[in-house]
Amino acid sequence: MTITANWSWPTPIRFGAGRIAELAEACHTAGIRKPLVVTDRGLARLPLTLQVMDILRRSGFDADLFAEVDPNPNERNLGVGVVTFKQGRHDGVIALGGGSGLDLGKLVAFMTGQSRPVWDFEDIGDWWTRADAEAIAPVVAVPTTAGTGSEVGRAAVLTNSETHEKKIIFHPKMMPAQVICDPELTVGMPPVITAGTGVDALAHCIEAYCSPLYGPMADGVALEGMRLCKEYLLRAYRDGSDLEARAQMMTAAAAGATAFQKGLGAIHSLSHPIGARYDTHHGTTNGVVMLPVLRFNRPAIEDRIVRAAAYLGLEPSFDAFLTFIDDLLHELDIPKTLDALGVSDPDLDALCASALKDPTAGSNPVPLTRENILPLLQSCFET
Repeated sequence: MTITANWSWPTPIRFGAGRIAELAEACHTAGIRKPLVVTDRGLARLPLTLQVMDILRRSGFDADLFAEVDPNPNERNLGVGVVTFKQGRHDGVIALGGGSGLDLGKLVAFMTGQSRPVWDFEDIGDWWTRADAEAIAPVVAVPTTAGTGSEVGRAAVLTNSETHEKKIIFHPKMMPAQVICDPELTVGMPPVITAGTGVDALAHCIEAYCSPLYGPMADGVALEGMRLCKEYLLRAYRDGSDLEARAQMMTAAAAGATAFQKGLGAIHSLSHPIGARYDTHHGTTNGVVMLPVLRFNRPAIEDRIVRAAAYLGLEPSFDAFLTFIDDLLHELDIPKTLDALGVSDPDLDALCASALKDPTAGSNPVPLTRENILPLLQSCFET
């Protein structure tokens, strides 16, 4: 099955196999003439990045590559990226990669014209209004994984290397001006990354759907995103060349990130500080804490999950939904505990404090407190 489409919501998206060939056109549409391609170190060495640079140069663009991006990007990566952008006199960013490359690329474009430190734009209240919106450079986003959905997001995650906390930086104009979702770019993902990024997309859909905030449009998008994960994640994991499964998982990732404008919850509240302190893969960490968080939230979400289970073709019960998630995580070889993920000798007090401060904590269905988050976190470790 060939899937090709042009979407205008939540931003212009060129979707379909081979659409990377339209990169130059996307840059022209976004008003970019001298792009800085931002990606992570691993991807920079792969043929895909060489293909992107070749497309740009053959189209007459004076493009440079910046790849000093850690798996969990931090303010030091950002600082070097902004200097590179300014010294090269670039006028826009092509954010290429998974969540790391996409988020840092968006942040470089955002920060290049700002005079305040990046932490002043954390997703708190109306802090985003502190930014000079006219100084934000345009972004063309080119995802190479199917998970974070950062290509359709108005925010980016950045790790504070001094406090070991992940912060969400937000501004409406951080939304990419153009997106190219080409599933052919994801076929090279190894199974472990396919699993982790896919579980990230699933977590976005589940938490957006379960958020207590009002957002029926997000609920519908999140439900369909869950269905796509149910139908296609294992297919993509078992056969990376399955282009239909890859395309559907790219759709699920975009659906999850579009839906979570409604809110996220404790899956992310816990995984953010764990990833920041122990450098674990974000999506895989989400998978480890997913079942404990679902059980924790059960009193507040059972009715909603029963409806979701019915939509997914499961027995309409909370337990059937839990069994589906448990079986899926097992098939994807997601570790059962944080110990198995490599988190040893954890500072539980510090993790709990960071989780409670995380912006996602405020939209968890069961209000998070110092008293209930500690046993929740403990349940994610071996007993």
